[in-house]
Amino acid sequence: MRASEDPIVAVVAKWHLHMRGQLEGGLDGLLADDCVFLSPIVFTPQVGKEITKLYLTAASKTFPGDGSTEEAGENASSGGSFHYVKEIVSGHHAMLEFETKVKGKYVNGIDLISCNDEGKISEFKVMIRPLQAVNLIHEQMKEMLDRLG
Repeated sequence: MRASEDPIVAVVAKWHLHMRGQLEGGLDGLLADDCVFLSPIVFTPQVGKEITKLYLTAASKTFPGDGSTEEAGENASSGGSFHYVKEIVSGHHAMLEFETKVKGKYVNGIDLISCNDEGKISEFKVMIRPLQAVNLIHEQMKEMLDRLG
């Protein structure tokens, strides 16, 4: 199977469209019903499309970061400094490394995305560094989840 035939290639393309607010149907069409979300701030896996959507929505409101998209480059989410700096895609898996600034603090992390044969995200794992960023994101995600939930 060539890389262009790997199911994850289309999923990552749709993810980037979602991040730019251009994916028709949003996360509903991208996430599998039994999707698992693994957060850097929650001990247990979060299972199901609705809870995954909640966490990804909270993250998109927390992670845009400081600054403008012009500073961040073309892959930045709207209104902030969040941008992807590296991608590895193969088979059913992708690793997307991101950078942003939140409250003046540098945040570096990765989104590990797995998909099923139907081209839906089956697992979404977020890892963040450094520790100072983890603590800040934990605080901000808790506040955002309280508002959204």
